[in-house]
This record gives sequence, C-alpha cells and structure tokens, in this order.
Amino acid sequence: MTESPVPIYTSRIIKASALIADTKVLLAEWNLTQSIAENLARARRENIFGKASRKRVEDVLRIFRQRYFDDADVGTALVTLTQNSAPAQWIDPLLYFFSAQNDRTLRDIVVEVLYERHRAGYTDLPIQVVLRAVRDWVAEGKTTTRWGEGTIERVAQGLTATLRDFGVLQGAVNKRLTPIYLPTPSFALIALWLQQRERSGHLILQSDDWRLFFLPVEGVERFFIEAHQEHMLAYHAAGSVIRIEFPVDNMTEYANALLTNQRAR
Repeated sequence: MTESPVPIYTSRIIKASALIADTKVLLAEWNLTQSIAENLARARRENIFGKASRKRVEDVLRIFRQRYFDDADVGTALVTLTQNSAPAQWIDPLLYFFSAQNDRTLRDIVVEVLYERHRAGYTDLPIQVVLRAVRDWVAEGKTTTRWGEGTIERVAQGLTATLRDFGVLQGAVNKRLTPIYLPTPSFALIALWLQQRERSGHLILQSDDWRLFFLPVEGVERFFIEAHQEHMLAYHAAGSVIRIEFPVDNMTEYANALLTNQRAR
C-alpha cells in the first residue's frame, strides 16, 4: 500500500500578505536587550501599528514571529540592518526570502511555477496558471485539508497579491513577472543562511531557493564571484568542488560586517 503524500501546503497566505510596512515598523522598534516575548508584548500593548482591530494586531505579530524569529539569528540580523539604516533595497528581498521559507505555499508557487514560466520566456502570469497549480496540489493531497474552490481562489489571489507587494509581480489585474532586485549584500546574507543548512558549497550553488529570484545556477555563480571581488566572502571553484568561506558564522555578525563594508566604500 502506497503512503499518501504528507500535506505541506497551508492557506495561511490568505491572512498573511507581504506586511512590509508593518514589519519595518516592528524591526525599527525592536529592543535587542529584551526577549522576543517581551518585544511582542510591548508591540501589542502600545499598538505600534495603529491597528483598530486587536485581532489584526495578533495576526500581524504571529506572522512576524513565524517568518523572522523562528530562527532568532535571522530576526536579529534584520533588526540590525534596519536600525543601522541599511538601504531598503537590502532589506526588502530578505523579507521576501524569509517569508517564503516560512510558507511553503508561497515558496513553491515561485520555485515550481513562476520560475519555470520565466525560464520559458513568458512575462505574463494569468491567474489561471496559479489556480491550476493550486488545484493540482489539492488533487495530489498536498494541502493540509481538501480545499474547496472558494479556498483555492482565495489562496491564488493571496499568493499573487503578496508577490506583487514584494515586487516579484507587477500589475493590479494583469500580472507580469518582474524578478525582484537582489543586491549583493542581501545575496551574501542568504548564502550564509543556506550554508548553515547545506554545509556544502555545491549544494548552496545548486539550491532551488535561488529560484525565488529567478536565478539559474550561472546567475548564482556570477553573484558569488561579485561578492568575492567585493570581499564579502571567499568563493573558490575547481570543477565540481566549490568552497565558500564567510568571515563570520552567524547572520547578525555578518550583517554588521556588511554594513561596515558598505560604509568603507
């Protein structure tokens, strides 16, 4: 008897969206001397988002914690960048990347559907393409429950709206693919995060997660070479042997190092 696939796709995107502005407010107000729980309690108590609905505040705080503080080093690095006036173009792709890591539905619609469409030369994204992919996931038993058509449509709309807000899509009604700008420092931070999980230069180079930025392997390698030239990391390739070395081994220290590098330029 064949085991059914493990459900991996949730409908949380219906409530989530990109939340870029709210996230930046919270990162700016974050106190690194306090615990995560203390910071969230203060944000709730002071209603720093100015939301009328207490439930909406709770939704935002829950999503924020899941996306950026399930791994405290990620959250602390983002706080460090925000509070040290890192350019917005550094931070936005990181918010997108780690949101996608936290929500497999969001990640895979880009990695499995949008990336392939972009690679095939298409620039448009009809909603039917997203609907078809979500329906296929439901039919394959990959969703947490068997979604009805109404939920499928809301998930598809939530995905496209969120990706528009993150800058991966453009257009209010007719969506177009627009690969998000990825600065080299943001690329380097993501590469360190991947190294902590892959422990292999070859696997980092080949990671499907780069498809979130519509990057083929050749494009990833060009980024590594540029980061190496700018002294952000050391990248050495000899055939299939890839060695990637970073000056520090955690994201918060690396964020500080990249900020120092930027100021020295």
